[in-house]
Amino acid sequence: MSGEGGPAPETLVVGTGLIGTSLGLALTAAGWTVWLEDANPEVAAAAAAMGAGSVYGPSGDGSGAGPAIGLVIVATPPLALAETVAGCLARFPAATVTDVGSVKGPVLAGLRERGADVTRYVGSHPMAGSHRSGPLGARADLFVDRTWVIAPHDHEDYDRTALIERVAGLCGSRVVLLSAAEHDVAVAQVSHLPQLISSLVAGRLNTVPYQHLSLAGQGIRDVTRIAASDPELWGQIVALNREAVRAELEGVQQDLADLLAGLDNTTAVRRVIARGREGVTGLPGKHGRDHATIWEPVVIEITDAPGTLARIFADATRTGVNVEDVAIEHDQVREVGYLTLSVDGTEPAARLAAAMAAAGWKLRA
Repeated sequence: MSGEGGPAPETLVVGTGLIGTSLGLALTAAGWTVWLEDANPEVAAAAAAMGAGSVYGPSGDGSGAGPAIGLVIVATPPLALAETVAGCLARFPAATVTDVGSVKGPVLAGLRERGADVTRYVGSHPMAGSHRSGPLGARADLFVDRTWVIAPHDHEDYDRTALIERVAGLCGSRVVLLSAAEHDVAVAQVSHLPQLISSLVAGRLNTVPYQHLSLAGQGIRDVTRIAASDPELWGQIVALNREAVRAELEGVQQDLADLLAGLDNTTAVRRVIARGREGVTGLPGKHGRDHATIWEPVVIEITDAPGTLARIFADATRTGVNVEDVAIEHDQVREVGYLTLSVDGTEPAARLAAAMAAAGWKLRA
């Protein structure tokens, strides 16, 4: 075992989908020896071929023994986590075992029900993912600048927790310590509820006539972007975290009831919109800073031609105005797009808009 420093432990990644393979790529790039295991040997072989590590197995010296594993990272589907972690704690009696699942409380409870040695278990959850699944979507930089939650418990071993913090640091993540219960409430609020709401809104589109869909703008695309997520994975996540998710859904249910009751009242509708606007400003802003104000947008019409974006950014740079964020919306009929440059403050936005117009760019009101 090696926590804050010293030699890297031989590491086994169990489950070589998107997250497991990305972890293998990141740790291999950091110089660690990584072994890979998956219920489907072909998937583990695919991860190994990408450079995420070597497929785990007997050493080949006739002893039947494999390498001395000091760290096991379990990245299996959510409903298999507790059983797999318990199995790994038994298989590798000296190893630290962590999992990277989206729900923490049920895994810890499942280990205790099984009588597992939880002193060697450290629950964790890197807040990273992709619309792609499987090892072919993996990237070594998937966790860079992402939050990685570590969930210590009342029988934790500090050195083993420090080892998982070291892993997160090597992957480029920011570590946050939360209890399993606090973690599960937090992800229900900021991850699981948004996923379900996005899926509900997108599901309504199945009943919308095509000619109505042709009116769709960037707003509906923003709201439904994450609705393309994996139904099997999310079914398991919500099943594990159903109590925390139920509480959030009941809150939304009450909000909807209040909105329906006040739909004839302009003041009530304004109140809903204003509350949402206030909620957005509560989200951490750029670089994690407080986002106390809404950025001012400068929207520029752009043609679908090589070099257009480079010229826009060059002209924007010459204004000396700092651009906080960038987004592109595509016109559904014309071969043009709309580039939104978000600026902190009305005066800088006005200065940027005037300069871009003077440079010949067409602004959108």
